[in-house]
Amino acid sequence: MKILECKKLSIGYNEKAICKDINFEVNSGDCLCIIGENGSGKSTLLKTILGLNKQISGKVIFEKTFNKKNIGYLPQQSEFQKDFPATVKEVILSGFVNKMGFRPFYNKIEKQKANEIINFLGINDYQKKSYRDLSGGQQQRVLLARALCATDNFLVLDEPTNGLDARAIKKFYDLIFTLNQKGMTIIMISHDIEKVLNCASHILYLKDTLVFYGSKEEFIQSKLVQNFRSEAEN
Repeated sequence: MKILECKKLSIGYNEKAICKDINFEVNSGDCLCIIGENGSGKSTLLKTILGLNKQISGKVIFEKTFNKKNIGYLPQQSEFQKDFPATVKEVILSGFVNKMGFRPFYNKIEKQKANEIINFLGINDYQKKSYRDLSGGQQQRVLLARALCATDNFLVLDEPTNGLDARAIKKFYDLIFTLNQKGMTIIMISHDIEKVLNCASHILYLKDTLVFYGSKEEFIQSKLVQNFRSEAEN
């Protein structure tokens, strides 16, 4: 089932386009990885899809019955967020806030779901610790848990492995692959082409305009994969 479609989308800021003529769709169960050079508009595209940034032209169309509040979003982490003074459990539970309306407390179902996610992600040992005292890899796992509390089926991740070491990166991508195999629809920005090719179902390649959109297999068969590897190395 189609969840999202972008048609002739131009994105940017203050009426100045960064990237133009973007056309693609996301279906239930897809893992769409967005790649491109720095400044090509990857994060701006995600923010436009989420309604955090206004498009210059074109359309972002969600399936009529889809609730945009049911999107788990993991943005790039700032230095301020890394030093956030809260416990791990408090950070994770805050993923439910957008669904709570004026209700001041988390209900039993939300607490149970949070506990299930904590168990799934292996966070039990440090759920009572201060978030600011965790390693980078542990913090990203906590933020993933928070995003999962916000959604049942749709994750949006903006360069989620930035600043992590090789071991933490592998563990994170393994989690993403597992979630996608369980039916989670995922849109993710990444610079790590090898990890992307292991977990993606579809690739979106931006460079001033839409360079490529299609299946991972089509991308591998094209010469674009070699072009991107060369760009990443320079």
